[in-house]
Amino acid sequence: MVDVEEFIPDAVAEIENEIGDANAIIALSGGVDSSVSATLAYRAIGDRLTPVYVDTGLMRKGETADIRETFAFMESLRIVDARDRFLDALEDVVDPERKREVIGEAFIREFEREAKAADADYLVQGTIYPDRIESEGGIKSHHNVGGLPEIIDFDGIVEPVRDLYKDEVREVARALDLDDVISERMPFPGPGLAVRVLGPVTEEKLAIARESCAIVEDELESDDPWQAFAAVLGKATGVKGDNRVHGWVIAVRSVESRDGMTARAQQLDWETLQRIQSRITGENPSVARVVYDITHKPPATIEYE
Repeated sequence: MVDVEEFIPDAVAEIENEIGDANAIIALSGGVDSSVSATLAYRAIGDRLTPVYVDTGLMRKGETADIRETFAFMESLRIVDARDRFLDALEDVVDPERKREVIGEAFIREFEREAKAADADYLVQGTIYPDRIESEGGIKSHHNVGGLPEIIDFDGIVEPVRDLYKDEVREVARALDLDDVISERMPFPGPGLAVRVLGPVTEEKLAIARESCAIVEDELESDDPWQAFAAVLGKATGVKGDNRVHGWVIAVRSVESRDGMTARAQQLDWETLQRIQSRITGENPSVARVVYDITHKPPATIEYE
């Protein structure tokens, strides 16, 4: 486990050394990794840091409004509406690795534009150790590691928590006195809902995934999963009323883990699962059925793509 009393001053000093007298932007998602990185970077360079949140259209329900409220104290916070640009870039993209590459490049181009406006030469981001292991090991390219384009218009990318696991980042967040809503927040993939819809990314599938994920998080809050969500798998035949429907199949996934490197499917009670499926099919007319994923990691990964 990380020694937070040693890590925090060392990380601040390293950021100061890397960035020097220059300006930087921080890729802020609202998750614990980027929030810790932002806090450390702010301690290091103060007002020379500009936090940038990019609304990709691939985010959780209410994410942008939550970011605006949670980080209102950061006067320099920039919220960028890039929904159309990301969806256009992802049009007809099916391969999971290609999705991650497209999203990684789209993020960098947004940050490059914002960096020019802020006269910033450095990008700070919340890459953690499992991101690097899975990208470098060929398991899957994380958008902020293996998904990055080869040519990047920054003097450097600064990653203060790159050697930490998720549980260690949470320890640092607590030591920094970040609110529980940040330090204990459930992980969310950098590519967002794009990796929770199999096949092409469409607005319809994103809307179904977004609503279904919100239901799962709401219903499982008291079960305290490490991560829980819903994914859109494809279509299957169902019946609603007296009519045949060819609707979406939603997979519900809830896992227990320490650091995300391995995970066990959570054993949920039958009543909870029935309540989840009832809400998902009832609140989403185009959903035909709901299934529960009982696969551990390994052999599966936590996310679907």
